[in-house]
Amino acid sequence: MASLQSEGSGDVGFSEILDELAWNFTYGAQGAGNGSLSGFWYNRNQKYSHLKSAHQGSQKPYFRSILWWCGSLLMAIGETGNFAAYGLAPITLIAPLGCMSVAGSAVMSVTFLKENLRSSDLLGVTLAFAGTYILVAFAPNITQDITARKVQYYFVGWQFLAYVILEILIFCILLYFYKRKDTKHIVILLTLVALLASLTVISVKAVSSMVILSVKGEMQLTYPIFYIMFVIMMASCIFQVKFLNQATQLYNTTTVVPWNYIFFTTSAIIAGIIFYQEFLGAALFSSFMYLFGCFLSFFGVVLVTRNRENEHLQQSYIDFGQIPGKQMLDKIQPEANGQTYGTLPDESNSTKSPGREKKDI
Repeated sequence: MASLQSEGSGDVGFSEILDELAWNFTYGAQGAGNGSLSGFWYNRNQKYSHLKSAHQGSQKPYFRSILWWCGSLLMAIGETGNFAAYGLAPITLIAPLGCMSVAGSAVMSVTFLKENLRSSDLLGVTLAFAGTYILVAFAPNITQDITARKVQYYFVGWQFLAYVILEILIFCILLYFYKRKDTKHIVILLTLVALLASLTVISVKAVSSMVILSVKGEMQLTYPIFYIMFVIMMASCIFQVKFLNQATQLYNTTTVVPWNYIFFTTSAIIAGIIFYQEFLGAALFSSFMYLFGCFLSFFGVVLVTRNRENEHLQQSYIDFGQIPGKQMLDKIQPEANGQTYGTLPDESNSTKSPGREKKDI
């Protein structure tokens, strides 16, 4: 068993690194990591490709699978569209739409991974769709070309400066508890991610808008503010990966995903309101309905991801499948009065009784 683990550890470790980067490295709206929750769907797709290869008895690495590359290509296309969407629509409209990725992931899990369809999944998907419809209907309907000069104007505005100062103070306090007090609570970690994400969505919208205008013929790439926002975008994304990876190492994914989505979306909406003034002149009723739609989306995501991993811990037996070079003597079932599982032949002494050859997990 040790040899089997050592043989597969390289591919598995590299696969997990790619999974985390794909899930966490985001442009702000719908992984997964939201971060980019489209990465959440990507993990499901890659899991499907791994399971399919294992079922077929294939020994080739996962990155040689056509299905895996198709999933990676679709993820890249989705993130590219997500990046472009920030240049064409308000942040307060794009950011909450990440819930649709989690809802789509639940549907794909049932379809491709044959997971159980729970009543909470149906209710969560329904609430996510309803919340998305409401927030789209009542989101601020503004179309503004974000030029380099306009970004410069917003960047030195007193609203943004006050917001940045407050955010830096909160970030430093949380970082003190994280570093000096070694406090790794999920709220602290995800708040750090959310504070960085607010800068990410601001810079992503600025960079995306200026790139789109430049493609249309209004050159914006000669302004220094473009490169300043690009550096902010990359730096905030990298540090988001750091803190989000820490959260996923310490807590279950089904806990991190919904709370990260809620924290991220809230910070993105606040950033859009303060920096780009997207709710300026909005009616009170429209604002209330928008917030109600966000609440329904939040609740739907929590329902879809709730207790998802616990289902796999309640299986009555463990099936390791076919182990190369080993012959299975009996079914791998838990013993009634012990912690051991299954029986494998001992190659050094084939005359031993099966009962003495059982290995502890």
